[in-house]
Amino acid sequence: MIDNLWLGITTAFSLDNLLYCFAGVLFGNLIGVLPGIGALAAISMLLPMTYSLDPTGALMMLAGIFYGTSFGGATTSILLNLPGTESHAVVCVDGNPMARQGRAGSALFIAMFASFTGVCLGILLMLFFSPILAKAALMFGPAAYFSLMMLGLLAASTLSAGSPLKGIASVFLGLIFGVIGTDLNSGALRFTFDIPELQDGLSLLALAMGLFGVADVYANAGVLGEGEFITKKVTGRSIRPAKGEVRQSMGAITRGAVGGSFFGILPGTGGTIASFMSYAIEKKLSRTPERFGEGAIEGVAGPEAANSSAAITAFIPTLTLGIPGSPVMALMLGALMIHNIQPGPMMITSHPALFWGLLVSFWIGNLLLLILNIPLIGMWVKLLSVPYRYIYPVVLLLICIGVYSLNNDLFDVITVLGMGVLGYFLSALGFAPASVLLGFVLGPMVEENFRRALLVSRGNPMTFLEDPISAVSMAFVALMLMLVAYGRLRPKKKKVA
Repeated sequence: MIDNLWLGITTAFSLDNLLYCFAGVLFGNLIGVLPGIGALAAISMLLPMTYSLDPTGALMMLAGIFYGTSFGGATTSILLNLPGTESHAVVCVDGNPMARQGRAGSALFIAMFASFTGVCLGILLMLFFSPILAKAALMFGPAAYFSLMMLGLLAASTLSAGSPLKGIASVFLGLIFGVIGTDLNSGALRFTFDIPELQDGLSLLALAMGLFGVADVYANAGVLGEGEFITKKVTGRSIRPAKGEVRQSMGAITRGAVGGSFFGILPGTGGTIASFMSYAIEKKLSRTPERFGEGAIEGVAGPEAANSSAAITAFIPTLTLGIPGSPVMALMLGALMIHNIQPGPMMITSHPALFWGLLVSFWIGNLLLLILNIPLIGMWVKLLSVPYRYIYPVVLLLICIGVYSLNNDLFDVITVLGMGVLGYFLSALGFAPASVLLGFVLGPMVEENFRRALLVSRGNPMTFLEDPISAVSMAFVALMLMLVAYGRLRPKKKKVA
């Protein structure tokens, strides 16, 4: 363990990797402060910047964008009552009342402190559990991998917010997008419609940028400029908690970090569910629950710790099993594949410098975020006052430039704009664009392991039930499908007049 950590330290503290980590957290923090632009849109927009980097530096930068976005989203929630990301929505409940009471500095400091503490616990869990999970994963065959991926896809679609049936439909749409192109086994063209540009399949970058970056611009075009500004100036000196507030929030931070670490590992849950669960637990345990919604410090501390720890532990199944637990992790998985790195149980031994360097970079990046945010609070407030009619056209331009630079092909620009329209209508109709991305990334892997399992078993479909791990996973898949069917078919209670 000490040797591995030393390898990670020497990798992460190289000058190039430090710069990539700093750039990632800076961009992520900047985008996280902007309402409506989450980690998915941020990583999608900045993914082309990592193509020319070495894989270690690229992953450090993308990871920095991810938790930088998570870190910065609390600022706009507290100051503007506008959640920068979905997982920060619950922070508005008590964070904004604290700001209106003149306690914005305390709320921001506690949010930063809780976020950093949650990250530290998540890193420790990743340090100890990732190698164990990777060793256990070596026992998995193709049937087990197929069943686990199906379970992950189904869990991500049914446990997320919204209709489970629409979530499953979104995953299937992503799976269809994933098979477009040339079949690697037979060489047959699938769903190309005689369009030569589709022979190599859809671009992950164009799909991600369209479904999230462009769709966000479309969705926010009609609801810009809303939010309640805090007129009192917030400076670095004012970020000083009142006497006893740190001690008062420590229990909430600890509980939130532990709960967030658990939810981060589970597919389909992540920071949003973790933060809301943390808030509910703190309100339940409080002796004065009436304070919640009026500026309770625990209502900021617990959800922030939960959100940040979930962001870190989400890397555990992604890197050690190759199974992303969230759409953001699916995008990370796709970025690794672009750099010809296959996540899975052999990743720790095949690419030890990348894995342990990334682990140490989490500490470095979050420490940089802590140092950056204190003096930059005033700048964030000024940035939030810039009209969105100036911000979003720039975002749209950068997306088009980024996707065009991939292949110097206008077809990719047309694809990203078309996917933006699709993403907008999917969201408007209650479908989950994030599940589409999850299905797209995992689709080829699901197909490959399904074929491999049938090839090994000489076409016997019972191989998915004969393997113990696969049988348990398939049982959970069947249970989830039955629960969804029961929820749709059960008679609804009529409202009593």
